[in-house]
Order: sequence, then structure tokens, then C-alpha cells
Amino acid sequence: MTRYLAPLLIGLVGAAILVALGIWQVQRLAWKEGIIAEIDSTIAADPQPLPQVVAPAEQRYQPVALQGEIGEGALYVLVSVKRQGAGWRVISPFTTEDGRRVLLDRGFVPAAEKDIALRTGPAEVTGNLHWPDDRNSATPANAPEDNTWYARDIGPISDALQTEPLLVVARKIDPADERLQPIPVDSAGIPNDHLQYAITWFSLAAVWIAMTLTWIRKQAQGKD
Repeated sequence: MTRYLAPLLIGLVGAAILVALGIWQVQRLAWKEGIIAEIDSTIAADPQPLPQVVAPAEQRYQPVALQGEIGEGALYVLVSVKRQGAGWRVISPFTTEDGRRVLLDRGFVPAAEKDIALRTGPAEVTGNLHWPDDRNSATPANAPEDNTWYARDIGPISDALQTEPLLVVARKIDPADERLQPIPVDSAGIPNDHLQYAITWFSLAAVWIAMTLTWIRKQAQGKD
């Protein structure tokens, strides 16, 4: 029996570690789902006025309602939209009725329509405050001279359009510019891979147990 002790001990310890990792990922899944549910609740809440003091950590996804005027000029951020392909996010200055000037993400136009004339003037906007994290190590540098941006870098964009560093991503603009398709803030882009990780760890535990049983069987048959 002593010859079975080593494979049995290694099998039980290894399987226990892998199962524990799977359980941890299940716990992480519940935690992440709670965060996403809270974000969805925030996004869908009643619109509020623009905050007077900007606090990104507290105000991310906050719904807002604005009345004012869409100004001249726009910046174009290269994006890809599912089932539509490459195109541009259009960001314009928006001046509120009380004189504040903020960034307005108006939505998407296909790549070939970058030079279309855009509607300006009075508008009512509902949307969400956002501080997007578009940039990673592979994101090219913006090319403001060509009005080609690769990330919604709020600081440089607000400097270029002479606005507050405050971005409202439109959910609805009235009157609408039919050439623009709003891309509202949602939680779809927030990664939540914990279920796949849990399945991977549990699968590895099953494989580990199967390998241990094979090892023990070979020991019983007198094989190395």
C-alpha cells in the first residue's frame, strides 16, 4: 500500500488546489456580476444636472440631462462598431444654458462619412458622464493635425475644443442628427471572464484526478 501513498497524496493535494482556485473564481464571478449590476443601475437612473465639482470616481456613468447648443467643430475618434465596421466617434463642444462648455460624444458615422456636414445649434441631450479608458500599449498616438484621434483622451480633446474636461456620451439628442448613431454608455465592454476561468480550473482538477488514477492503476499493474 505504501507505493500508492505518493501518487494518492500528490493527486489529492493537486486536485484540492485546483478546485480551490475554481471556487475562488466562482466567488470572483459573483463579485463582478454585482459590480456590473450596480453600474447598470447607475446608467439607467434618472438624469441629473451636470455636477459642479468633478469627481470621476464617484460620477462615472452618472446620467445627465442638458439643454443648450451644439457648437461648431468636431473631433473624430477612430472606432469599430460590431456589424458596421470602422468609423468615427464624433465629439463636439456643447454649451449649456448656464454657460458651461463640455464635450459631447454624439455617436458614430461610417469611415467614409467623416467629412459630412453636422447639425449644430440648440439641442436637448440625455446621456452619461464617462471617463473612458480607450488607450492601451498598442494604441497609436493621436494625430490632431489630421483630426484623427485613436482614443478619447479627455484632457487633450478638451484642450483642442476649449471645453471643460468633462465628457457626456449621448444616449439621445433632440433634435437628432440622422447621420449620427449614438453609442450610449453600457456595461457590455466590461470584461467578466471569471466563469471561463472557473471552468478551466475545475477541468484541470478533473484531468489531474484522472491522471492520478492512471498512475495508481499502473502502480497496481507493477508498471513504472
